[in-house]
This record gives sequence, C-alpha cells and structure tokens, in this order.
Amino acid sequence: MELAVGSRWKSVVCDTEVVVVRPPGSPTALACGGAEMVAVGTDAERGVLDQALADGTQLGKRYTDESSGIEVLCTKAGEGTLTIDGERLALKGAKPLPSSD
Repeated sequence: MELAVGSRWKSVVCDTEVVVVRPPGSPTALACGGAEMVAVGTDAERGVLDQALADGTQLGKRYTDESSGIEVLCTKAGEGTLTIDGERLALKGAKPLPSSD
C-alpha cells in the first residue's frame, strides 16, 4: 500500500473515505474498522466491521499518528476507527489562533 500525498482510500467495512495529507515515514498498513483500506475506485467485497474498532470517523476532520508521521483528512464519514499498523489514529485538534490585543 503506497500512501502518497493526495492518494484517496476507502474502507471495505463502512462508508469512511480519506485522503492522505502527510504520508508515513515508512511503509505501513492503513486500516478502518479492522480491515485494510483500498484505493478509491477499487472494487472490493464488503467486509464485517470489528465492533472493537467502531468509534467512527468525522467528515472534514484530520487524523494523525505521531510515531509514523501520517496525517489523513476524512472526506466521507463512517462507523469504523482509523488505524495504522494496529494503532488508532488520533483526532487532530485545531491550532489556537493568535490573540488580537
């Protein structure tokens, strides 16, 4: 799985779709809901969502992992939890705006 900047991926167990904003530093496996994601446009048989990984994704939110360096943007929300090599991706918080005095 080549996670290049701008590449689009979809879940095979829910409706989640993401685009890679920052690729990982080394080859890794991006998954959602317990199943590896596939490139958008790829025909894949619908799998079963792992209920332990069913926290959901939010449209327009960024998800990141510090150890791998990956950052993805959710372009279609779904029920699955995003993971990279088995580790959950964290929801990236908004940057604080500078105060105007």
